[in-house]
Amino acid sequence: MIVFLIYALVFVASFALVKFIVRKTTTDYTSLKTVTFGDESAVKPDRIASVVSVLVIFLLWGAFTGSAWLPGFLHAPGPFMGDATFTYTAEADGVAPDDATVTVRVFEVGTDVDTPQVDPGEGWAKNDADTVGAWRSGLIRVDRNDEATEGHRVTAVNGQPIAPGGSVQTEFGRVGMSPKGTLNFEPAKGWQMEPIWLPAPEAVLARLKDIASEGYRGSTLWEHLGYSLFRVIVGFFFGALIGIPLGYAMGLSNWFRGWFDPIVEFMRPVPPLALIPLVIIWAGIGELGKIILLFLAALWIMAIAARAGVSGVAISKVHAAYSLGASKWQIMRHVIVPNSLPEIFTGARVAMGVCWGTVVAAELVAAEKGAGMMIMVASKFQLTDIVIMGIILIGVIGFGIDILMRWAEKLLVPWKGRV
Repeated sequence: MIVFLIYALVFVASFALVKFIVRKTTTDYTSLKTVTFGDESAVKPDRIASVVSVLVIFLLWGAFTGSAWLPGFLHAPGPFMGDATFTYTAEADGVAPDDATVTVRVFEVGTDVDTPQVDPGEGWAKNDADTVGAWRSGLIRVDRNDEATEGHRVTAVNGQPIAPGGSVQTEFGRVGMSPKGTLNFEPAKGWQMEPIWLPAPEAVLARLKDIASEGYRGSTLWEHLGYSLFRVIVGFFFGALIGIPLGYAMGLSNWFRGWFDPIVEFMRPVPPLALIPLVIIWAGIGELGKIILLFLAALWIMAIAARAGVSGVAISKVHAAYSLGASKWQIMRHVIVPNSLPEIFTGARVAMGVCWGTVVAAELVAAEKGAGMMIMVASKFQLTDIVIMGIILIGVIGFGIDILMRWAEKLLVPWKGRV
């Protein structure tokens, strides 16, 4: 919650600062024109906002993981590490209450640490020492070395009363008491995330370098990503190969529209992941099953895009072509197809995104290679750095695919938005 609040504050501050600078420095008043709602061409991505957005995300990531890439003053408060102390008051049968001090050495998990040496003291309640990992908690058996054990019970911590199920907050962390009366020490966690939940950016980069050079589970990183891309491209190709003609037929023929419309509209809202069990039953868990799943993910999207493209052709253009003596094939070639291509490319971008997201989930089921397989195996062993690395690579490749689709659309459909 704190991260989202900080992100929102940075967004508001960046927006206000950039707009103030633009207002003071710009002389191009056309850039300040009023945007017409519905005019997509009037809204362009602000490159400054894009750069700041990415930098803020990485800044927050580094700040809340204690990244070595950031100076210390930018780090969020981290977990307490060092020697923590608190005093407890103990009572026992036949003796007066006595106080003793507990010293707990809080260490970074994964490192070796020695239990601190302490003077046991002169009272019947002896001083204690123990170790606890950062972001962890541990039971402190203060009664183990106390001389009076009959009716032994802890009644206060740092002078504050405590009872079974209760707790006392100290400057080093929380001291709780279990229902059976045993003390439990939980060091202060701060605001930073534990590496097992969110590793620092440099840890993810280091893991990327290791896997890129040494591979993972018997295959190189490029083989894993290549298999995923191959499955997406093949599934999308066959989905478009059948979906586009089907959409044209539905857009041009009442019979085809009536026949296939119930099927397309029924399958359109069904998530591709819901089809995984059925595809496994039909085609098994091999490559064929994964490609069929991706084919089905792209098929309905491409069919609807082609149908929408045909239905959106202005009838005046068709009438004009007829008046000039054009045949049906010429109308199809020079009117229907060119005017429907923008919708088809939009559908293709959506379909490629859906296929890329679906292939990762499909690879979670009995895949030997692929980006999804890497994430699935790493999650079983809590290798969060590999999981995040895989997510970032998936996002980057997906973004690259979308850029290529936009470039292809601009190259092949230069008339979009002009006619």
